Amino acid sequence: MNSESRNLLYFTSNGIAPVLADQILDAGWNLKLAHDVDSARNIINKDSPRVAIAHFNDCAIDQPAENLFHNMDRVEWVALLPSVCMSMNHVKQVVSESFYDFHTLPTEPERLIATLGHAYGMATMKRDVFSLSSQLLPGENEMVGTSPQMLELFRNIRKSAGVDAPVLIVGESGTGKELAALALHERSARKNMPFVAVNCGSLPSGLIQSELFGHEKGAFTGAHQRKIGRIEAAAGGTIFLDEIGDLPLELQVNLLRFLQEKTIERVGGTEKIHVDVRVLAATHVNLELAVAEGRFREDLYYRLNVLKIKAPALRERQGDIDVLAKYFFDKFIHEKRRNVKGFSPAALQVMNRYAWPGNIRELMSRIRRAMVMCERSLITPECLDLDRREGQRIIATLEEARTTAEMEAIRNSMQKNSSNLTIAARELGVSRATLYRLIEKYELA
Repeated sequence: MNSESRNLLYFTSNGIAPVLADQILDAGWNLKLAHDVDSARNIINKDSPRVAIAHFNDCAIDQPAENLFHNMDRVEWVALLPSVCMSMNHVKQVVSESFYDFHTLPTEPERLIATLGHAYGMATMKRDVFSLSSQLLPGENEMVGTSPQMLELFRNIRKSAGVDAPVLIVGESGTGKELAALALHERSARKNMPFVAVNCGSLPSGLIQSELFGHEKGAFTGAHQRKIGRIEAAAGGTIFLDEIGDLPLELQVNLLRFLQEKTIERVGGTEKIHVDVRVLAATHVNLELAVAEGRFREDLYYRLNVLKIKAPALRERQGDIDVLAKYFFDKFIHEKRRNVKGFSPAALQVMNRYAWPGNIRELMSRIRRAMVMCERSLITPECLDLDRREGQRIIATLEEARTTAEMEAIRNSMQKNSSNLTIAARELGVSRATLYRLIEKYELA
C-alpha cells in the first residue's frame, strides 16, 4: 500500500488526543490535521486521503462543513461526536447521508482503527469502479469488471468494432450480450446512426416477418398503413438480433437473403429495398448443435458467425463481484433506505461464493431489492436472500465436480461414436433428448 493511499484526514476545531494519534500512526496511517473547512478541502485535493475523521466537540454542524461532507464523496467519512448528538434530528440526517460510520465519544481506539480499515476498503472499491469507468468503452454501461475474462471481452469488442462485419455474441442469459452489442455499435463508424435491438424469442411467430421487414398497407388483416420494419429502421446503423437461435426456420431464409443481397421486401410488397446496416446477433444456445439437429440453417450460421465474442458467466469472473456490487449500489443509490450504507463483510463473502445462475441480471436484481427492503445499516446475506452457511460452497463444489464428470463422459462418448447422438445416448444410459440437452448446456458440439 503506498503512502498516499494511507493518508488520513483528521478534521477538528481542536487538536487530537496524543494517545489516539499514536495508535492511528501505529496502524500505518499518515495523519493530516485540518482545523477548518478550507484546510480540509485543500488536504483532500492535495493528498487524496481515502478516509477522513470528523471530530465534533459539540453538536453544531454548520453549512460549510455539511457541504464538505456531502460534496467530497470520494472520501469515506467517519464521525466522532458526543452521544447526545445522535438524538438530534439534524445531526442524524447529516451522519446518515454523508458518513460511512460514526463513533460516540469517548471512543475505543481499537474499534475506531477497525472502522477506518473497513472504510478504506469501501473507498478503494469506489476508486476501482471510477478508474475502470474511465476506461470503459462507450456503451459498455454495466460491463464493469477487471477479471481476465472481462478484459478479454473488452479487447475483443475493441478489435471487432471497427470491422463492418457480422458479429455473433454468445453467452448465458443475463451476461450482458446486448450491452456488448451496444458497445460494438458505439465504437464503430456507425455510432451516430440508429441502434435497433430485436428479441427474436419474444415476438409471436406470425409477426416476426412483419417486425423485421415491415409491411405494406393492406398486406394482411389489420395492416391499415405501411409499417417500416426493424431492419429498415436501422438503416445506416446497426441491427441487433437477440436470441437468434429462436428465429423460426421459415424466416431464417429471409434473413439469409438479406445478408447476401442487402435488400429486403416488405410483407405484401414487391419492391426490393436496399438497406445498409451492420448485423449483430446473440444467442444463449449452441448454434452448431442446432445446425446439426436441423433447427438452424448452416448457411445462415456461417453468415452470422464471421466474428465471435463470448460474454462470460458471472461465476467465471473471479474478483469482479465486489466491484459490481459497489457499482450497482451506486446506480440505485436514490432508491435505497436512508440508513443503508453498503455491504457487510458476510454479504460480500456470500456473494463471492454464490454461483449466480442468473448472472449479472440476478446480481443487479438482488442488490436493488436489498437496498429497498433491508432495514439494517449494512446489507447482509439475509437482505440478499442468500444462505450464509459454508455448505453453499460445498454444494457449488459438488456441482462443479459433477459438471466436469458429465462433460468428460459426453465428450468421450461422442468422440468414440462419431457424434452419433442415438448410440452415445444408449451408451451413457440417458435418453436422446437428455443427451441433446446436456450437449447444448455444456456447448460440446
